[in-house]
Amino acid sequence: MKVLVTGSAGRFGRAVVAALAVAGQEVIGVDIVPDDSGLCAATLPADLTDAGEAFEVVSRHRPEAVVHLAAVATPFSRTDTLTYRVNTQAAFNICQAAVHGGVRRVVVASSPTVIGYGAPDGSWRPRRLPVDEDHPVRPWNAYSLSKAAAEDTARSFAVASGGRTSFAVLRPCFVVAPEDWAGAPTQTGHTLLQRLDEPALAGAALFNYLDARDGAEMVRLLLDALPELPPAEVFFAGAADALARRPLAELIPAVYPELAEAAAHLTGTAPAFSTAKAERLLGWRPLRSWRSELLEPSVADPS
Repeated sequence: MKVLVTGSAGRFGRAVVAALAVAGQEVIGVDIVPDDSGLCAATLPADLTDAGEAFEVVSRHRPEAVVHLAAVATPFSRTDTLTYRVNTQAAFNICQAAVHGGVRRVVVASSPTVIGYGAPDGSWRPRRLPVDEDHPVRPWNAYSLSKAAAEDTARSFAVASGGRTSFAVLRPCFVVAPEDWAGAPTQTGHTLLQRLDEPALAGAALFNYLDARDGAEMVRLLLDALPELPPAEVFFAGAADALARRPLAELIPAVYPELAEAAAHLTGTAPAFSTAKAERLLGWRPLRSWRSELLEPSVADPS
């Protein structure tokens, strides 16, 4: 299968490209950053906020599947106006180009932030913890709003295609690239050790995380399963534990006092996000944990 991956040079995109290439797929990368992996059959530096360029990359390569990861990747990293424009326009353009180009399978990356945790007015309350895909969408900033719009875009084009194009939506938790385990700065600029040692850093996102390689395996399984899934089905992708040294029953109330009762049963290493749906429908389970992957300073430098 020929798969076009947008954002192919990003921390998640690199893992997706590798997983698909190893599985024998022909991967076409789309990114403004040059490809140095050697795993893509071709890479195009397209601006997907331009409809003409989005249509061109699809019509030139005629992929059977598209994985749309390209976006401003984190909240508040760029201006609100730019974040919303880039993320919504790119999602719309690539979905439209895919449908018009006869692409049969499309995976669109969203974000757990769409459910609204961290709202500054303190009004967010989960229906239950761990959170699952049935939780209402309640975005409160430009980034989460843009991702909610991308989900709606996928649903809209799933209907507009008349079933000819199958869509799925992936909500990857805080993506950890392989180099992050060895101490490289994460997407927020902090190291993983800092996020573990200063719970407020990871606590704002309910201590969620995902090894990029585990997320890439879910993408591969999604592409295989897409024709049999309901239109624009949504999946959380997260690790099987929390990015925390102590149980979330203790840590979440320190960040969100109003959630103390809801988090009381998150004992041991239980995470705040459920991936039961992905396990049930895709047979996916995360394999990697910070407990096995993190290279502690004492290990990295025995001296």
